[in-house]
Amino acid sequence: MDDLASSAFPSFSVDSGLGSVAKLPTRRLQTPEPEGIKRRKYRTIWISDVHLGTKGCNAELLTDFLDHTDSETMYLVGDIIDGWRLKKKFFWPPEHNDIFWRVLKRARRGTRIVYIPGNHDEMFRQFTGLNFGGVEIRRAAFHDTADGRRLMVLHGDEFDAVMLAHRWLAFVGDTLYHVMMGLNQWVNKARRALGLPYWSLSKVAKHKVKNAVEFIGRYEEVVAKAAAERGVDGVVCGHIHTAEFREFTYSGKTIEYWNDGDWVEGCNALVEHFDGRMEILNWPQEIAARDGQNNPHIQSEPKELEAA
Repeated sequence: MDDLASSAFPSFSVDSGLGSVAKLPTRRLQTPEPEGIKRRKYRTIWISDVHLGTKGCNAELLTDFLDHTDSETMYLVGDIIDGWRLKKKFFWPPEHNDIFWRVLKRARRGTRIVYIPGNHDEMFRQFTGLNFGGVEIRRAAFHDTADGRRLMVLHGDEFDAVMLAHRWLAFVGDTLYHVMMGLNQWVNKARRALGLPYWSLSKVAKHKVKNAVEFIGRYEEVVAKAAAERGVDGVVCGHIHTAEFREFTYSGKTIEYWNDGDWVEGCNALVEHFDGRMEILNWPQEIAARDGQNNPHIQSEPKELEAA
């Protein structure tokens, strides 16, 4: 395990801008992958906005997802590690380390791992084009689906007007967001004590606030237009923590917009089946459905997002 750590990452210094991130791969697994679990097989998996290094990361749900799924290719579409928060205060519990090792183990098993850093883990963008322990670091990527569609894959902060014009405001928003995540943690601790499933306070708030809804809509349009200008059939991104599938038409051509969500609020992943069909998974609902097969008294909530 230690050999894998030394080969996976170079020796970073504080001067490189990575600071505390340098020591992340040094711990061993606390919870090994369970044996005997039948994994769902996909051609491709996309996840983003995990925010390892923050208390808001739903590490338990993501670990369960990684233990129950497998794919030929996995895209890590940015904000996997939250360098903004780690720079302020180092926080790296064993559960976050377990996720780190599970991803590296996939690479070692032969899964192609493509890591596209976002704005919160932008310190890794300086290593674009390099390969660490089987993890390819790219600024953006293009993915060809099994049925012949070409998709542009990027984090999406490049199209965030706040990030581009008022970076200081993005940091203020990040602080307020993490206050909301703290409240979300307490709410879900209470729900677990009552035997209730996971519920996202911030997700509901975003859908209730008019300005947030308008921002998301504009963001989706801008990203889809950028994909059309690049001559591809669609785009996969993250950044705004809102899993979504939409279709836009530009110059008579239909452009697919896919957002793979996050693992702070909604706990979503985007997957491609072997026939090219795409699907957004909401993992809390998937767990509820899985548990319901063993307990007829447990029913999963209705899915908000369906496959295209």
